[in-house]
Amino acid sequence: MELYHSLPFFCYLIGKCLKLGLTGKGFFLFIKIAFTVMASFALCWLPFLSDVEQVLQVFRRLFPVDRGLFEDKVANIWCSVSVLLKIKNVLSTQTQLKLSIALTFSSLLPACVKLTRQPSVKGFKFALVSCALSFFLFSFQVHEKSILLVSLPVCLIINEVPFASSWFLLVSTFSMLPLLLKDGLLLAYVVTMLAFLLACIAFMEIYEKTSEDDLKLKPFFLTIRNYIPWFKLSTTLIRSIFLISVTAMAFLTLLSVTVLPPSRLPDLFPVLVSLVSCFHFLAFFAYFNIVHIWDSIKGSNLKKTS
Repeated sequence: MELYHSLPFFCYLIGKCLKLGLTGKGFFLFIKIAFTVMASFALCWLPFLSDVEQVLQVFRRLFPVDRGLFEDKVANIWCSVSVLLKIKNVLSTQTQLKLSIALTFSSLLPACVKLTRQPSVKGFKFALVSCALSFFLFSFQVHEKSILLVSLPVCLIINEVPFASSWFLLVSTFSMLPLLLKDGLLLAYVVTMLAFLLACIAFMEIYEKTSEDDLKLKPFFLTIRNYIPWFKLSTTLIRSIFLISVTAMAFLTLLSVTVLPPSRLPDLFPVLVSLVSCFHFLAFFAYFNIVHIWDSIKGSNLKKTS
């Protein structure tokens, strides 16, 4: 599961080596990192190396290809697309695997390239979010609870972008609603969601932090205004979308626990939950990548406008 976070660590460390220069201090830092990684891998794999079958069994557990592209109604792109196009019936398992690998790594490439070229702690945190979300949305055999691997680094940037981070954490919990209902955690879900939402509004004042500056979107919109001068982000629009989002989550939660689905559509509400959540995650994926990639342009764009 830590593949979700591994590439930003790799890119950040390699970026630091390149920044120091691979003919001086950077080279020695690279050697130390390489030795540490190889030694750690050796220690982790040592108990299994006595038997080839054990090694293969570990690989099968780490990458459960035989279980298919997805199982339950997870809020990623494959489950959502399958509502209209039954991917499992159209493509072979090997083709599904290759397609998911290609989409996963192509989607996380911009964030990784940016972090390698300009390593920084802030960029590292945003790359953790972007790469983890890439794996959740596009990789093979994703579990509903895997969204927690995205939520964890989102907590690291909650001071940077409190409104977007709080909104994402609400959606990530909502996306696990079918799983939480199955485990009898409806009361805990409702109480914690309401408590978190009220705490964010009352103490973090997220509803007042929806401007371009607060959302860290000013560099991006300055670039857009070079081509569309009248373009402007409306705080009223952002707040309205947020209210619609929260209302939709509350409404689907209410339907899920009070209304019986049609007999011919027994998974109607879990599918709706996954579709709504996936739509949110795609929007957040675009947002976090924009904030990360446009961050370094801030200074030059501000100079142009001044």
